[in-house]
Amino acid sequence: MEENTYPQKLLAETLGTAVLVFIGVGSVPATLIVGGDAPFTMAQLGMISLAFATAVIAMVYSIGHISGCQINPAITLALAATKNMPWRDVPGYIAAQVAGAVLGSLAIVGVLGRKAVDVGLGIAAYGSGVGAGQAFFAEAIGTFLLAFVVFGAIDRRSAGGFAGLAIGLAVFAIILPVAPATSASINPARTIGPMITGRLFGGTVHWDQAPVYLAAEVIGAVAAGLLYTALNAHRGAAAPTPAESPAVAPATVEGALS
Repeated sequence: MEENTYPQKLLAETLGTAVLVFIGVGSVPATLIVGGDAPFTMAQLGMISLAFATAVIAMVYSIGHISGCQINPAITLALAATKNMPWRDVPGYIAAQVAGAVLGSLAIVGVLGRKAVDVGLGIAAYGSGVGAGQAFFAEAIGTFLLAFVVFGAIDRRSAGGFAGLAIGLAVFAIILPVAPATSASINPARTIGPMITGRLFGGTVHWDQAPVYLAAEVIGAVAAGLLYTALNAHRGAAAPTPAESPAVAPATVEGALS
């Protein structure tokens, strides 16, 4: 197996340390912010993060061998942009993901009733005092980190069988520092699905914020895919691709998302 170049190793170390500080150190001010005027406590945020993480882990191992369990249009676009998925499959995948998000939101109303809509239905929206620029940056960073982990977890050189766990734990960690700003959607389908359902039931929906979320999430994921590809581009050797990963079935080239 050809080794990565020294500059690639240095860039990887830079990114790794940056992620450690962003998530680890970032959880400190996030906790203090949440303890102020946020609509939830840090303990509640931890449970929310855990719910997303466990859902991702469960689905990766349930449908990863069928469809790849992308469950995130941003990941789908990133895979296509890095030639790990044919563009002809992208429209169908995205349509299915958005439809699934709407169905999931309708199921919430069906189980919890009108009260779910009255308390916001979990619709992603900027936090108090957060502007469009800050929200864009938060969602872009969060989705970038998630997509980068997906690409790494399904690389053929990664430990087989642990992609679901790695991606799920990444979702858990990313939500903690990002949620106080934007609710940490980091997934265009998760952004749009609850908005559509909320609108159907007369809930409060900030449609003007949707473009910021969608643009940030797609740009963040595609940037992560391109960076991962660059980090593993060897002269005279093809870069390892997710399609060759033992972490998912050979017929699939994708990971999963929140």
